[in-house]
Amino acid sequence: MVQYTIPQSPEDVLITVAGRDSAKAREKAMDQLLEMMGDGRLTTDLNDGFTPKDFIEVKEHKTEPTAEENAIVEAVQVLSNLANLKVKVQGSREEALQVRELVDLLFTDDVIEKDQLDELKNGFKVLKTFAQSNLRYRDARANAEDARQVLDAALGK
Repeated sequence: MVQYTIPQSPEDVLITVAGRDSAKAREKAMDQLLEMMGDGRLTTDLNDGFTPKDFIEVKEHKTEPTAEENAIVEAVQVLSNLANLKVKVQGSREEALQVRELVDLLFTDDVIEKDQLDELKNGFKVLKTFAQSNLRYRDARANAEDARQVLDAALGK
C-alpha cells in the first residue's frame, strides 16, 4: 500500500492506493482525488492545476523499538537458543550413554575386544560433544528463566 497527500493540504488529504509508488498508482490516486473533488470532500482549492507527479508520498515514520520490545526480542532469542541446545543434547544423549558404558570397561580387569576399543576411541568425540552441549544447555536453562518471565509478562500471564 502506498499513501499520498497533496502539498496544498497535507494534513487533510490522505489517499491510499494498493501497490507501491508508481505512475499507475499515482493515476489511481488522481482518480480518487477527482472523486473527492466531485463529491465535495476536498475543500482545498487546486486552481493552479494538479498532476499525478505533484502527489507527495507519505512514508511511515519508523520508530526505534522500546526497551520493552528489545527485552522481548532478546527473551525469544534466549529461549530459541535453549530449544536448539535441548534438541542437540537429546540427539546425542543415547549414543553418549552407550559410549559411557564402554568407558566402564576401562576400569575392569576384563579384556576389551578390539572392536569395543575402536568404538570407544571413536566415541570419545561423541561423549565430549554431548557433555559440552549438556553443560551449555544447563547454563542456558538457568539463564532462560529470566527470559521466560519477560515473555510471560508480555503475554499477560
